[in-house]
Amino acid sequence: MTDNRNFRGGYEPRRLQAPKKRTGLVVLASVVGLVLIAGVVAGGYVMNLAKTFNDKTQVIASAFPDENLRPVKNPDDGSLNFLLLGVDHGADGTESKDLLSGGGTDQRSDSMMLMHIPEDRKGVYVMSIMRDLWTDIPGHGRQKINASMSLGGVPLAVQTVEGMLDTKIDHVAMIDFDGFKELSTALGGVTVKNDIEFYSTDKYKYHYPVGEITLKGNEALRFVRERKPFIDGDYQRVRNQQIFIKAVMSEMLSKDTLTNPGTIYEVIDKVSPYLSFDNGFDAATAAGLGLQLKDLRASNVKMFTLPTAGIGTSPDGQSIVLRDEAALVQIGEALRTDTLREYLKTAALNE
Repeated sequence: MTDNRNFRGGYEPRRLQAPKKRTGLVVLASVVGLVLIAGVVAGGYVMNLAKTFNDKTQVIASAFPDENLRPVKNPDDGSLNFLLLGVDHGADGTESKDLLSGGGTDQRSDSMMLMHIPEDRKGVYVMSIMRDLWTDIPGHGRQKINASMSLGGVPLAVQTVEGMLDTKIDHVAMIDFDGFKELSTALGGVTVKNDIEFYSTDKYKYHYPVGEITLKGNEALRFVRERKPFIDGDYQRVRNQQIFIKAVMSEMLSKDTLTNPGTIYEVIDKVSPYLSFDNGFDAATAAGLGLQLKDLRASNVKMFTLPTAGIGTSPDGQSIVLRDEAALVQIGEALRTDTLREYLKTAALNE
């Protein structure tokens, strides 16, 4: 396991521990450094935030498969690829411990995204992957991609995505949707533009009208979790997750947030306990990345869904999402050559 340096060069060890419910802040990997080095935050306060981040985040001890099973990345390629895994954990923490150690559980990944940061650091590209995508899982044949987590933990999930796109993953973040409650509360609410009116299917029956709505707590969680109210189910749920993430990015990168030390600390303090990263990503790494992304604005964040070939049925009768083979080849090539920006300009994808 690698050492973890704070901003002054000292060491603050991150701990392997049975985590609490963890948040779905999939954007933290790209913006936490920017938050930590915000100009209004000075000296000891930065060190305190770094310590909080390192002390409270968890480490995925074995996040990657054996190197001989992975694609080779061009050493001159300075772009970064993050695999973002959304999961729910058992109340006793057993599944959490297994996943943090790299083992499999009976837990399937509830959401999967690939985040690409180009070498010039002039944008962030987040690609949602449909959880029912029917694809090759090494050693297990064709199955829904979300089964990779239960069959072999984080390393097999990484290997599956790397094999599908022939592209190497640099970092992994494991997150839990339940923490959207903590995040939205720390930000004082998150305002989203809702496209489709619906009601949540839990006991609270939250109403989400069309237009701008501000979400906080459990209401925010249900917004990103619901799929049953929609004709196209998971497709709309993915769109709602993207809408929420864009709204979070806009809020976190706003002047009001970056110039408010109290809000910055609350976000880091509340969110960090609910995140797990590979052992190569700590506060110092986040800060360095954040410095490189100092000019990032919400308008520079592009979100899209990996194209598919529609809905089908597996040989054993499951409803599945079919692979778009041409899109996989094209996106894999764009990731390897750091030309995803150019690909998205010409591809007719939802953003």
